[in-house]
Amino acid sequence: MNRIPTHTVEDAPAASRPLLQKIVQSTPTGRPANLHAQMAHSPAVLTAYTSLRAALAEHNTLDPKVGAALTLASAAGVGNGYMIRIASRLAHMNGWAEEQIAGIRTGATTTNDARVDALTALIREAAANSGNVADAAWKAAQQAGWSDAQLTDAFAYLGATVFTGYFLNYAQTDVDV
Repeated sequence: MNRIPTHTVEDAPAASRPLLQKIVQSTPTGRPANLHAQMAHSPAVLTAYTSLRAALAEHNTLDPKVGAALTLASAAGVGNGYMIRIASRLAHMNGWAEEQIAGIRTGATTTNDARVDALTALIREAAANSGNVADAAWKAAQQAGWSDAQLTDAFAYLGATVFTGYFLNYAQTDVDV
């Protein structure tokens, strides 16, 4: 049961309307997903969410396919079913096969890419442990060839996913994906 009202573009707070309208324009359904419709209740929350997504789109150094894997690994660590569904769909749209998606979600190393496996393991561990990771996991990602800049960018996916997943938990958003 939703704790926060779900809005349309027309009944959202005035400051949220332009952001919500922009989100609606990029959806195949022509309406906001429940998570966006609830975030719109607070212009601060919707602005923070869209700002995180825009920063990832504009400034990230990681390939979109890797980014999708990081979002899924983060979602699995956060443990929100809605977020896992969104991230699984995103992973599929970015070229991950179903068995690879299942592997990223569960932590199995089935991507057939040791670099991606090391990075998703690091991010999954960070998501499950409030950002804390063992030195061994960090070193494994470095040894797999990830640069400090890429390891830092990976955190942006973690941050955006934690923000979204925690909001979904907080608001008890009804799943609509």
